[in-house]
Amino acid sequence: MRNLIAKLALAAAVLGSGLGTAAAETANIWVRADGSNFMPRIVDAYNKGHTNQVKLDIIPNAEIIPKYGAAAAGGTAPDALSLDLIYTPSFAAAGQLEDITDWAKSLPYFASLSPAHVKTGTYKDHIYGLPFSADASVLIWNKKLFKQAGLDPEKGPANWAEIAADAEKVNALGGNIKGFYFSGNCGGCNIFTFTPLIWASGGDILSEDGSKATLDSPQLRGAIDLYRSMVKKDLVPAGAQTDTGANFFAAFAAGNIGISPSGAFAIGALNTQYPDIDYGVTFLPGKDSGWSSFAGGDNFVVTKGTTKLPVVKEFLDFAYSLEGQTILAKYGSLPVRGDIAKDALKDLDPRYQIAAEAMAKGRTPYSVVFNDLINSANGPWTQMINEVFFGDDVDGAIANAQETMQSIIDQAPQK
Repeated sequence: MRNLIAKLALAAAVLGSGLGTAAAETANIWVRADGSNFMPRIVDAYNKGHTNQVKLDIIPNAEIIPKYGAAAAGGTAPDALSLDLIYTPSFAAAGQLEDITDWAKSLPYFASLSPAHVKTGTYKDHIYGLPFSADASVLIWNKKLFKQAGLDPEKGPANWAEIAADAEKVNALGGNIKGFYFSGNCGGCNIFTFTPLIWASGGDILSEDGSKATLDSPQLRGAIDLYRSMVKKDLVPAGAQTDTGANFFAAFAAGNIGISPSGAFAIGALNTQYPDIDYGVTFLPGKDSGWSSFAGGDNFVVTKGTTKLPVVKEFLDFAYSLEGQTILAKYGSLPVRGDIAKDALKDLDPRYQIAAEAMAKGRTPYSVVFNDLINSANGPWTQMINEVFFGDDVDGAIANAQETMQSIIDQAPQK
């Protein structure tokens, strides 16, 4: 009897020691290599302050989409991932993401989250992705070259005519100096930096719900004319025609380009890697006035059926806190909570505030077949832009892209 009582007492003590303390859980999260600067830091900060933990895997940019698709189909996917926001509708349509509508709308700051991210995170009126990291397209100019060309170094171009005129004056400096640069054979680069010129002028390339291609517009043709005229005037380096994105940032960083459409990421990269370049940041303008921006970055998505949803929610809640948003901002991502963006950026380069404003009002095309339409090297957008900027058949290129885009859209599931 004494032995039995002792055993019962020991069992009670063991059980009692666990009362009120749930076992720590670990969630596996993936991020593409573009997030390799900020993601490890925010994961580390979360892990240090929480019982639950996050295991982070960084996946090469070119591999994360096919790898996640295969893992989700095979039941080996991570619990969540930071996913390029443009792909959220596609994975939602495939049934591979968790519906987080109720959770998302219960967040007290839901209305302050980046609208463009939330839009691409929504499929058939349900939310499958929430904003995580952000970038915005902007226009940058070299102040030193502007001053040498007799331009006001503190004033960036505010419309298309000023872009062309300023680029021409910088170009006149001669030597290896050129007025303007863009990656002419990169679909992703130009959806990011060329499309805002069209948006700011009242045009678009897709309908709001992604069901119609709307390429053939006066706004698109006008923006094409702007680029073509600068190419014909030799304001753009010849290498731009074949650049698939390798020199998207590097060309401006070399110090001999007057103006270039770019992204908020360039601010940190120029400050740390090319501190001798004095540059300005402004919005991508419309033909006569106004401005627009492409809201890029990642949505945070949850794999359907994960058992680690409480950990995932806890991690994202930390990322949305002022501490989390400040960490993201410090290491390369614009804040995605508009209500605390200024506070998160207050100790950083003031040029980030321009980029944050651009992102907050930025747009992102919605499509469940975005890659086939835009990013694919053989897709209609990439094929069109190279021809219309450098080729002879503008009308034919637009017509062919319009027809091909609509055909791809018509064969895809819709919003």
